[in-house]
Formats: sequence, C-alpha cells, structure tokens
Amino acid sequence: MDAVETGLSTGALVAAAGALGAAAFALVDASKVLRGGVSNCGFGQITRVVDSLIPPVQAGPAWHVSVKETLRANWLNGTPLMDQKAIAKSLIKLRLDPTTAPIMAGRTGVDEGVLAAVAASIATGTALTPTQQAVYGQFDFVLTAMLDEGYQRADQIYRNSAKALSVVVSVVLALFGAYAVAPGGGLYLKALLLGLVATPLAPITKDLSSALAAGVKAAQLLRR
Repeated sequence: MDAVETGLSTGALVAAAGALGAAAFALVDASKVLRGGVSNCGFGQITRVVDSLIPPVQAGPAWHVSVKETLRANWLNGTPLMDQKAIAKSLIKLRLDPTTAPIMAGRTGVDEGVLAAVAASIATGTALTPTQQAVYGQFDFVLTAMLDEGYQRADQIYRNSAKALSVVVSVVLALFGAYAVAPGGGLYLKALLLGLVATPLAPITKDLSSALAAGVKAAQLLRR
C-alpha cells in the first residue's frame, strides 16, 4: 500500500472512530429519559451541602424534600450553574430562622447569637444593625463558597461519569461491530482498542441505529 492509500485509510479510520465515540455519547445522553439517567451523577454533592446547612429535623421533612426536588429538577434540566447556585442560596436563606440559625452559624463559622438576631429581624422586617449586617454578609460569603464547591464537585463527577460510561458503551459498540463483520475473526482486540480511543474523538451524536452502524463501519475498516 502506498503513502496515499495509507493516508486515506488512516483518515477513514479516524473518522470512523469519531463517529463511534459520538454514537456512544448519544446513547449515554439518551439514558436521561430514565429518571434522569447519567444526569443524576454528582447531585449527591449538592444534597450534601444542603443537608449540612439545614438538616431535615430542623427544617422540616416536607420542606426539605421540596427543596431537594427543586434543586434536582434544575440539575437534571441543565440550568446554568450560576443560576442553580443562586436558587439554592435563596432557598437556604429563606429557611434561616431562630431554629436553623445555630446550625447554619456553626457550619459557616459566624456568630450564632448575631445570626439568630438577623433571622428574627428579617422575619419582623426590622432593619439590621451594622454588626448584624457584617455577620450576615460573612454568612452570605461563606454560603456562596460552600455552594460553589458543591456544584463544582457535582459537575466534575457528572462529566467524568458521562465520559467513563461513554467509553464503556463505545467499547461494546466496537465489539458488536467486530462480531457482525467477522464473528470468528481476530478483530476483537483491535475493536477493543478502537472503542477505548473513540470517545475522546467524538463531538456529538444521534440514535441507536447510527450507533450500531458506526460500530460496524469501524470494524470493517479494521478488517482491511
């Protein structure tokens, strides 16, 4: 095979690998129809922060469940992270009262008594004193940092989980293609390697039929 043929074969193989990886991403993305699928990955980091600030016992089980469902809906829907953090912070601040103030103060490192006074002043519409404003500002800053950490960790776990699952699906599709092209052939090792490298080459995808077709096409190129 001359250089030109080799270049064309390599280019076609890279294109097939990209299509295979794209198909894998599509199937993983399609899992979202099953109660959120892969999108559920990482949400536990968000609930961890919420639970630490407003435990169900103090906040009330019904309210706690309602807040989590609201945050989960935004998370599954792919609402921008900045908007999600703003909503979460507003909901947590909304539950600030003399009962929850000691827990929130302990978690954020602000003065418990002053934060409880802030909660009482907000409930009655009383203007905050300079000291209360300072403590409330510190509470807001730490709360923002805690939520930012939770959402960033959640987003990282989601992205890594989606990529890892896409690699698994890509390998399965490549092996299926190898079996369809040459059931008794020696393409399985090559198909395995192709499946492993395909996912990083893919941008975006479609459906099951195109996924299987991509796997078969990649296997056919490996056979040449």
